[in-house]
Amino acid sequence: MVERKVQLYDTTLRDGMQQEGMSVSVDEKVRIAHKLDELGIDFI
Repeated sequence: MVERKVQLYDTTLRDGMQQEGMSVSVDEKVRIAHKLDELGIDFI
């Protein structure tokens, strides 16, 4: 049996924050990055 690993790539902090009216502080971005890391996202 071959074991495969799926790597996840999240663009929330880049693409998601470019929507009109969307604005987050540096502290909020850091908090989001930590939560994504806790979820096991490989690339943020």
